[in-house]
Amino acid sequence: MTKRHWSRRNFIKTAGTACASSVLVPGLAMGAVPDHRDRAWAAAPGQVPKRPFGRSGIAVSMLSLGGMFDIPNNQLMLQQALRLGVTYWDTANSYGYGSSEEGIGQFFAKYPEARQSVFLVTKSGREDPDDLAEHLNLSLKRLKTDTVDLFFMHALSSTRPLTDDVRRWAERAKADGKIRLFGFSTHRNMQSCLQEAAKMEWIDAIMMTYNFRLMHDPEMQAAVAACQEAGIGLTAMKTQGGGQVETGSDEALALGGRFVERGFTPHQAKLKAVWDNPAIASICSQMPNMTILMANTAAALDRTHLTSGDHRQLAHFAELTRAGYCTGCGDVCESALAECPPVADVMRYLMYSRNYGDHRRARARFERLSVSNRRALAEADYAEAERRCPQGLPIGRLMREALAELG
Repeated sequence: MTKRHWSRRNFIKTAGTACASSVLVPGLAMGAVPDHRDRAWAAAPGQVPKRPFGRSGIAVSMLSLGGMFDIPNNQLMLQQALRLGVTYWDTANSYGYGSSEEGIGQFFAKYPEARQSVFLVTKSGREDPDDLAEHLNLSLKRLKTDTVDLFFMHALSSTRPLTDDVRRWAERAKADGKIRLFGFSTHRNMQSCLQEAAKMEWIDAIMMTYNFRLMHDPEMQAAVAACQEAGIGLTAMKTQGGGQVETGSDEALALGGRFVERGFTPHQAKLKAVWDNPAIASICSQMPNMTILMANTAAALDRTHLTSGDHRQLAHFAELTRAGYCTGCGDVCESALAECPPVADVMRYLMYSRNYGDHRRARARFERLSVSNRRALAEADYAEAERRCPQGLPIGRLMREALAELG
């Protein structure tokens, strides 16, 4: 193939064509090469394949519908997801201040037979068993169901909240038929959370940040392997690896050009990179419109696998742009600060605003910070934290920008 100079104009033009074709003709990407992994991914024609979910004996769709969008007014999205075999639906007590769960409940009320086809997941940000019970009962009411397939404790940064009292509560909730599986989600200190959870015998599932930037980290590889060995079902989120700093536009264009010539977009390639790890049962993706749902579904249906060269290119891109991405290892930077402000959390809020375009959510999360935390963010000397940061992030500048943009 003749090499092409990838200017911004011809990349955007060609990427648009590739994206359109991936939506219209899923599974027919250029140069599709079947391999042994396809047999394990077999599914009904036109439907997203399923994968085993840890030791549970349950198979889940390898693409999960993230519930952080206006579900009450987008019921067609749920109907289309179901038709395409995207039957792992993820929501939380807090999403849309409860409207996400209510929207799914609205759908089940209209189509009660659909509930049997859906692997339904919700979450609570509480840690006390009584509070967990309160949130679970409220979620069941909103979702118009008697049970959820998986209940997560939301956004843990360590396994300390996973106490014996919580274990006993989860066992009672299972015995009462209110939940089938129990686990947690984590955005920060993921490696240590996964390693500790793998030693517990009662954690069924974990949702964690995992993408082409993190998958080559030896600690992450060991943590994922430990969970796989323990039979814990793993769901990846934030798989696009978008950061807090805009970097490497030329590198991004070159990366995009490589994948567009192969018949799929860089967005789809990053999904495929995660799916290439059989330990990952599903990818939870925010798909607030039909275009993204169809493009992601096309990537799941397509039998083209990334080559070793593709993976090297992604790893090279990750290295070139590493100074723009926070990996969530909050203990490293925060331990260098006198008042230990929640730097890793604020980095995540910046990501919501700058990469997801979800300014409302980012501001809402930032507004929950205490006055003392905001003061600490404004007054901290970040020199030592920046010296320790393995990504080389300009932490001080980013915290000042967060105060200005979100405060």
